[in-house]
Amino acid sequence: MSGTSPYRQLPSVDRLLGHSLLDPLVEQVGHDKAVHLARALLDEARAAIRRGEAPPAFDDLARVLADRLRAAARPSLRPVINATGVIIHTNLGRAPLSDAARAAVDAVSRGYSNLEYDLEAGRRGSRYVHAVTLLRDITGAEDALVVNNNAGAVFLILRALALGREVIISRGQLVEIGGGFRIPDILAESGAILHEVGTTNRTHLRDYERALGEQTALILRVHQSNFRQVGFVTQPSLADLVALAHAHGLPLVDDLGSGTFLDTRPFGLAYEPRVQDSLAAGADLVSFSGDKLLGGPQAGIIVGKAEYVERLRRHPLARALRVDKMTLSALEATLSAYRRGTATVGIPVWRMIAASVDSLRERAIGWADRLREAGVEASVEESVSAVGGGSLPGETLPTWAVVVRPSSAARLAAALRVWEPPIIARVEDDAVWLDPRTVLPEQDDALVEGIVRCVVG
Repeated sequence: MSGTSPYRQLPSVDRLLGHSLLDPLVEQVGHDKAVHLARALLDEARAAIRRGEAPPAFDDLARVLADRLRAAARPSLRPVINATGVIIHTNLGRAPLSDAARAAVDAVSRGYSNLEYDLEAGRRGSRYVHAVTLLRDITGAEDALVVNNNAGAVFLILRALALGREVIISRGQLVEIGGGFRIPDILAESGAILHEVGTTNRTHLRDYERALGEQTALILRVHQSNFRQVGFVTQPSLADLVALAHAHGLPLVDDLGSGTFLDTRPFGLAYEPRVQDSLAAGADLVSFSGDKLLGGPQAGIIVGKAEYVERLRRHPLARALRVDKMTLSALEATLSAYRRGTATVGIPVWRMIAASVDSLRERAIGWADRLREAGVEASVEESVSAVGGGSLPGETLPTWAVVVRPSSAARLAAALRVWEPPIIARVEDDAVWLDPRTVLPEQDDALVEGIVRCVVG
């Protein structure tokens, strides 16, 4: 056999795919995909032989192919463990849904639903009725409308109420939100005409008053939810803007960005305007997100005066921005927790915000003890968590974190990211920090196992 070509020692595609390691994996990815990956692997082996390397063993080839098949079988979008301490992490899907919201999605997605069917009348209904009663009860608004996200909500408002006319806004509120989207761009694309008033740091009520004219459609206030101005700054109160708008027969629209129903101050955070506060101040329409401080699914929620909400509901663009049955079911379940007064217990975002420092320290100590027992050096140290998601900029919450100091924190963090399930941690001072505030309790075992495997092997 000494004269046998090394290439002939490589198995055929069919023989390789027949290895016992690969049976369930081939079925998971499909035969055609498995053949493609097997051929690619054998091509790599032939290239290695041409470079003078020995042909790989049959079992080694099967193990490599098994890893590639597993990777191919994984969905592109999959769960991760968020150990960063950032509660509303935009890159990690923002707010995790409550048990009730997930159950509601499961229930309506399993079969048919009354999404657009009036059960009492026995005829076609409207998807726009769902969640409206809950939003009215919680906020006191006359009416409500749910669209796909808050940028869509603002776009619809401007398109429906200000097409070809001027929208007055303070220069200090021309914010950029995530992904490079800017309020001026949304205004321009909506067909409304931007009329900036004031300066970056100071805008007075008289600036708005001087800008009013026959072409004015509305006054827009945009809450600075993802940054904060300090120092020599001023903005008119919402109540003053409402009075000015109404004195000239114009609507006042308040874009809150994140939006909250709960007072943030009892949790040691700065005041964040509540949706109810804006409505109480007289805002005609208030828009906000569903998947930030609200703690529900991605959605843009508009509440306010019935006459304006109805105009939005009837606008053709509303159909392009409408939400599906799963979003509406998750939103209704989330809103129900607010109406019952159980948000801080039932909604993960608020449960994380409300978590006591002592409980976080206890969980961190438990993780560290288990890691040390498995041979991983770990300490428990004081740290801070952030709300994130363009909410409460600069505000933090005290926490305790588990700190692992390997030879290379970057390498460990990278290994954790490709573990299954992926673990996303913070790297600071060449150490890996893991904050229990944002790790769901049912993920504790998976987190500890992942760290041990990535450190010890």
